[in-house]
Amino acid sequence: MNNTDDAMASHRMSSNMTAMESIPAEAVLQCRALCKHYRQGSEVLHILNAVELEVKAGETLAIVGPSGAGKTTLLHMLGGLDLPSSGRVLLGGDDLATLDDRQRSALRNRKLGFVYQFHHLLGEFSAVENAAMPLLIGGMGKKQARAQAAELLERVGLSARLEHRPAQLSGGERQRVAIARALVNRPACVLLDEPTGNLDRDTADSVHGLLEQLNKEFAISLLVVTHDPALAGRMQRVLELRDGQLQEQTR
Repeated sequence: MNNTDDAMASHRMSSNMTAMESIPAEAVLQCRALCKHYRQGSEVLHILNAVELEVKAGETLAIVGPSGAGKTTLLHMLGGLDLPSSGRVLLGGDDLATLDDRQRSALRNRKLGFVYQFHHLLGEFSAVENAAMPLLIGGMGKKQARAQAAELLERVGLSARLEHRPAQLSGGERQRVAIARALVNRPACVLLDEPTGNLDRDTADSVHGLLEQLNKEFAISLLVVTHDPALAGRMQRVLELRDGQLQEQTR
């Protein structure tokens, strides 16, 4: 290759890198003109009104707002647990409304994790068995699923609690198991609904720090619904749901 060819190749590489750098981060989860309403007798109750949202890969954001504003309803639709009255939810480019229940469940298991205010662990199973559940549901062999879950539980500080059942764990430990379960499939995004609502301040702060650490380590997007200003303040973006629509808060 002569000097001219080298220069041209270098220019093309530089141009390609510039083009790549200018492309915005891929959205892992989106909703477009999302509406949800319920009929009560002759009246129609509008919960969400043309909500627009885009969650980028690896970003963290919080949704805040008054009680009854529809935050959990929005989270359920983003997670494919409920379908909108109109509008679209796109998970990795797939429109959830176009999938049947089986397809939606399979996609949700692969690409999303869930953490709730109540841990929803299965009492008859150990911590490692609870954390491995999404892998087993996805068809992974028991030995491999257990090993992967155990590794993640060690990451969240529970290496000495693998065989303990939920009743033998503290509230903070149970929530750490729930977080490990949500992350075990390496999902694109984890949806969290008041994840520290039942914890004391010190334990909640510990969980907040853990979420930050895991977001940085695995580059998994976090979308948190919370009333906790301390947790919301740790997120990169904060959006308020009010009168059925989302508005970004300035800092």
